[in-house]
Amino acid sequence: MSKKHLHNQAAIPLAPAVFKKPQMRPMIAEYDPKKKGVKNDLSDVVMVKYKVDPNEIPVEQQAGSTLPLMEIPGRDIEADEDYNPFEHRKLAHPTSDMDTLIHLLKGSLGSGILAMPMAFLNAGLYFGVVATFLIGGICTYCVHILVKTAHELCRRIQKPSLGFAETAEAAFLCGPPSVQKFSRLAKALVNWFLVVDLLGCCCVYIVFVATNVKQVVDYHAERSDWAPKDMDLRLYMLALLPFLILINLIRNLKYLAPFSMIANLLVGTGMGITFYYLFQDIPSLSSRNSFVDFQHLPTFFGTAIFALEGIGVVMPLENNMKTPTHFIGCPGVLNTGMSFVVSLYALVGFFGYLKFGDATKSSITLNLPEDEVLGQCVKLMIAVAMFLTYSLQFYVPMEIIWKNVRHWFGAKKNLAEYSIRIGIIIMTVCIAVAIPKLGPFISLVGAVCLSFLGLIFPAVIETVTFWDRPNGLGRFNWVLWKNMFLVSFGVLGFLTGSYVSIIAIINGEE
Repeated sequence: MSKKHLHNQAAIPLAPAVFKKPQMRPMIAEYDPKKKGVKNDLSDVVMVKYKVDPNEIPVEQQAGSTLPLMEIPGRDIEADEDYNPFEHRKLAHPTSDMDTLIHLLKGSLGSGILAMPMAFLNAGLYFGVVATFLIGGICTYCVHILVKTAHELCRRIQKPSLGFAETAEAAFLCGPPSVQKFSRLAKALVNWFLVVDLLGCCCVYIVFVATNVKQVVDYHAERSDWAPKDMDLRLYMLALLPFLILINLIRNLKYLAPFSMIANLLVGTGMGITFYYLFQDIPSLSSRNSFVDFQHLPTFFGTAIFALEGIGVVMPLENNMKTPTHFIGCPGVLNTGMSFVVSLYALVGFFGYLKFGDATKSSITLNLPEDEVLGQCVKLMIAVAMFLTYSLQFYVPMEIIWKNVRHWFGAKKNLAEYSIRIGIIIMTVCIAVAIPKLGPFISLVGAVCLSFLGLIFPAVIETVTFWDRPNGLGRFNWVLWKNMFLVSFGVLGFLTGSYVSIIAIINGEE
């Protein structure tokens, strides 16, 4: 392939160049002011390498933003379509459709399922079912938008695959001239919303673990003469800090893999026992509200989207498939997986709320009998599983942060990385201590982060990508109107969900 000259929008003094060889990734040649020469940074490549950790969470491996250095592609659609990105993907171990489906289920079925009965408490029995499938359908459709747009951009810039943040950057870079200057900002926003979202989930895990452990300890403390009675929940969170620091000093995913396996077994066993309790002595359907009121819908929206949104795992899974076209086909891996996930979440929410009614708590495990050994075992199993999952969830934002700041520390990189790890862990514990109410916290994280990641960003990316293409927005600009609806829906959910959640946190409501 011929040598291409690149345009650097960041105003680097020397014009960088990309040298391509067959079946090789492009390298960036840049000026080193210290050595007064040109260097090739092997880690700073246009294509961002993704790994998927044992819990199937994407891990971004990058060193700086390089896509703006690329030449803005032409507008010849036929020339763009000559390049098939799937033929240029060189994967050492590509995943089959079944493997990808299993990974998608593991990545989407998280702790949010335990909060679905609380979501139904704020929506109503029948309205909750309809709204859960509606939100699940919208979230799935936005994933379709993101993946299809990524495929289009891969053809335009002739790259085999793109991640979420890189898709946003490439969309603005390939879009109208007026938005090209925002390409780096688009990538940064996606990355930092991912960081905030995942660290928010880490905070939720801390509250979740402490709440479940406290309930078990309080039960036994009341029947003991020596144990402290009704300790503050915040003390349990602080007690977790040294253990969280120790496990999160492990930097290699290879050594975290056994923890993932243990967590999966504990969650599976715990959910099985939970269903055993849910299907005992089920009340009549007429004893529950069909619809609550509009005032509680923002809380339902935040909780449901927190549980259902798994867009962070989508691009790495699709990028590692043997047959990527099967991911968003019909029925396709995505449609099959999300249909199962949404149905399971609706089932848990429906029967959880039907069983416990107005007494439904922020996590269904908290409603299990306190005086039965089996119920206590479930709480402890889920608590241990969430504690172990913290380290896997923490790995992702730490990678994103570290890849963007490691060049500041010179030879003291190891000390700096450990210090940053400990600092971020302490920060998550402090946030959890400041917001010890699990229900509003879950709704807040869903409303703030996942409204943007799951709804707003995919719609904006698609609009920018096809804005100035012939018939790119469809007849009567229906793509534009559709995406305006998605953005409006996301903004409405963000504003109302955040407001209601913050008010609930301030008032100390559960």
